[in-house]
Amino acid sequence: MAWMLETIAILSPIIGGFIYGFERVVKARMQNRQGPPLLQPFYDFIKLVEKRAIQVHSFHSMMGLAFFFATWFTLAAFLCGPNILVGLFLHILALAFLIIGGFSVLSPYSVMGSLREIIHLMCVEPILILVAVGLFLVTGSWSVRDILSYSGLPILYLPLVFIAFVLIIPAILKKSPFDISEAHQEIIGGPEIEYSGFFYEAIYTAKWIEYVFVFAIVFLFTGVHWWLGLALSLLVFLFINALDNSTCRANFHQMIKFAWFVLLPLAALNIFVLALWRYVI
Repeated sequence: MAWMLETIAILSPIIGGFIYGFERVVKARMQNRQGPPLLQPFYDFIKLVEKRAIQVHSFHSMMGLAFFFATWFTLAAFLCGPNILVGLFLHILALAFLIIGGFSVLSPYSVMGSLREIIHLMCVEPILILVAVGLFLVTGSWSVRDILSYSGLPILYLPLVFIAFVLIIPAILKKSPFDISEAHQEIIGGPEIEYSGFFYEAIYTAKWIEYVFVFAIVFLFTGVHWWLGLALSLLVFLFINALDNSTCRANFHQMIKFAWFVLLPLAALNIFVLALWRYVI
């Protein structure tokens, strides 16, 4: 188990690239068009590396690289560390590098994107924390290895937490209806707009790692039943892409209201009932 998790962490940029490529193929089929090949993300990688990078200033470029390495380290700490909470806290730190980089330039689109990225953090991270707490209440451990060795099905004890997590995934991956911080129709990419060449490639690849991070959490809801984890991950993948293709972008007020007044109470209710049943009744 340990070597498998370490391998996934090391190869996560490649695994995430294949997931992103498969997503582009699936989205093309949903939109009834040919679309790119499966390996298109890697072709884009090579193309971006070959382009000449235009730097606004060195600190801005450094924050883009820091975002990539921090995201990679976050996944490694989440999968291989003794406590998934550490990985979740590092996830906040990784996004902070992107936010700081966006604030460090004078582009209004970049600054606006960073402001909205903070709103994403406020909506996403509390739900991720409740996911970790719920998994601990079910399995008795904060470790991914122990959770994946749990013989039961955590999702049976955490149905509302799972629903809340699935519905906040569009905000994590910046997809409709919650692609608020990038908003290509409005602020043209948000905090990443001023990056180019190799430095944009770092941010582009960090987003692939986010896919692995999200679906690793989905796997935790199935315990030791890896085959069910694969099936559940595929269903969530198809649902998120169907949602992305069929909804328009919400505004940040709507995202906050949905996250704080619908999803957060839903997950908290599940945690409260589970804790009451486990430790009181």
